[in-house]
Amino acid sequence: MAKDNNTKPNKPKFNSWWIYGILVALIIGFQFLSSDGLSSTRKKTTSDLLEYIKNGDVKKVMIISNAGYAKVYLTEEALEKDSHKPVSKPSFSLNPTESPSYVVNYASLEIFEKEIKDAKALNNVDTIIDSEKESNTFENLLFTLLPFVLIIGIWIFMMRRMSGGSGGGAGGQIFNIGKSKAKLFDEKTDTRTSFKDVAGLEGAKEEVEEIVEFLKNPEKYTSLGGKIPKGALLVGPPGTGKTLLAKAVAGEAKVPFFSLSGSDFVEMFVGVGASRVRDLFKQAKDKSPAIIFIDEIDAIGRARGKNNVTGSNDERENTLNQLLTEMDGFGTNTNVIVLAATNRADVLDKALMRAGRFDRQIYVDLPDIRERKEIFEVHVKPIKTAETLDLDFLAKQTPGFSGADIANVCNEAALIAARKEKKAVNKQDFLDAVDRIVGGLEKKNKIITPGEKKTIAYHEAGHATVSWMLEHAAPLVKVTIVPRGQSLGAAWYLPEERLIVRSEQMLDEMCATLGGRAAEKVIFNKISTGALSDLEKVTKQARGMVTVYGLNDKIGNLTYYDSSGQDSYGFSKPYSEETARIIDEEISKLIEEQYLRAIDLLDKNKDKLTELAERLLEKEVIFKDDLEKIFGKRPFAKDVKENAEEEAKKDATTNSSEEE
Repeated sequence: MAKDNNTKPNKPKFNSWWIYGILVALIIGFQFLSSDGLSSTRKKTTSDLLEYIKNGDVKKVMIISNAGYAKVYLTEEALEKDSHKPVSKPSFSLNPTESPSYVVNYASLEIFEKEIKDAKALNNVDTIIDSEKESNTFENLLFTLLPFVLIIGIWIFMMRRMSGGSGGGAGGQIFNIGKSKAKLFDEKTDTRTSFKDVAGLEGAKEEVEEIVEFLKNPEKYTSLGGKIPKGALLVGPPGTGKTLLAKAVAGEAKVPFFSLSGSDFVEMFVGVGASRVRDLFKQAKDKSPAIIFIDEIDAIGRARGKNNVTGSNDERENTLNQLLTEMDGFGTNTNVIVLAATNRADVLDKALMRAGRFDRQIYVDLPDIRERKEIFEVHVKPIKTAETLDLDFLAKQTPGFSGADIANVCNEAALIAARKEKKAVNKQDFLDAVDRIVGGLEKKNKIITPGEKKTIAYHEAGHATVSWMLEHAAPLVKVTIVPRGQSLGAAWYLPEERLIVRSEQMLDEMCATLGGRAAEKVIFNKISTGALSDLEKVTKQARGMVTVYGLNDKIGNLTYYDSSGQDSYGFSKPYSEETARIIDEEISKLIEEQYLRAIDLLDKNKDKLTELAERLLEKEVIFKDDLEKIFGKRPFAKDVKENAEEEAKKDATTNSSEEE
């Protein structure tokens, strides 16, 4: 068989660690070869040495005064004796000097010398007693150079790690720490997210889809003289899908996508943040058209000069200055669009928010009922359900939930079903998951005395009764006295999703919130500490009515709310002491009026309140149907309409089943 001449043998690659290994081997070998064979000799005690001297076996004793031992050399006649045969053969050593037969360690040099001299004189032997100082040139040199070698080695190791094994870039070979940490999205290897995976957020999706279109087909817009926007800022509460939108842009755009967090610019070294910003935009310009996504931009984009007493934020301000320059400075970045996300838009610097940098601010709000249904449709797909879920019902049961909360509900429902050894997830598991997320974990084993349980039952029944009697209060879903999370009892409501709120609506909600404490007062003529969260809620609502929304006649059409957040570091109130006194009086007056209103309502319906509380003590959990049996249907127009719709649905279901 002919041998391929082009085949080259695989030569081993050179590794710098080989040099270190060779040096260590040479050191060990040199130390071993330079030894005088002491390791092969037998150690003896002082008494053994004195016995050998008495027998005339010792030719010479060489005392090493600086090492604490002595070398014993035997006579030729002594080496012929049977007792010394183990040391009669010379040990291997490259040292040309004669090797000692024995080694004797001593504690005190003066005592040791005296004992040897006394033994020599007593036995009248001609043993030579001598002393010397032992020096090892190699060891001395090694211990002198070793610290310097270690320092140089550690320095080289740190520099190699900091350089990351690559040349050039920001900071050069040594200080490559200034290089950007941005991750370049690769659509072939990374998990791809498309706009189809983003449910709801129609307005925000339309904006970011247009950004992708800018980069795919820029001539469509520039042909008319327009300019491609420099950046878009995604603003909204946590969990609403800002980062998910950016992932969808990365999946849809056929352009390089650089993703990083605002904290990636922060480093303990001075100037690193600005260096990383420069390197990031340099990479993006080299690969333009490109998109840069900075998550949590408030880490570096906070307003400059705020509360800068110690100067500790100079490095962050330098990073922000560099970002401002890169986005809209003398050196324009052609076809590089910056996306950023934050839930703290009020603290961002004004220069960062101006047109020409972030031209568009896309507000990603909490989803409404229609969008929540779409989000449920996305997250229910991978879950094995036992029935066809009514997603409209689930969307109604989750007001104020963000997209992340809904994803958590679906996941928690699956975990609850698995905990109960079910083969599939049903509607009740989803409701239990909502309760788990809103109220916390049930604590059925919590020790509560009968008196406390009765107080809790009347407290929660008071909430339910007052809310049932008031037109604008949120309709009740269920009431429970089973401890959950930090609460001893809870009432679940289904609040109406309003864009604007009127005074009478807020007052009804405050009255319903105070219904628990009012029930304790009506039934027991005593109040407890169980209304803490209720008092906190109504105090905030009353303060908002007086100082924020201008819904108080005495204060008038004034607001002391600063939506820009610029006054958050002020040391003075925006009103006088007299106005502060009036505000406190009006807040207290509002709350007390609603408290007395709740007491009056419960006094008139005391028998129904008692019946509801007794049923709650019996069942521990009651629903809307139980309240209808006691109080009857709510007489308000909206509830009558909803009840009529429910009856129509039931009739339609009955008719269809009869036809089948």
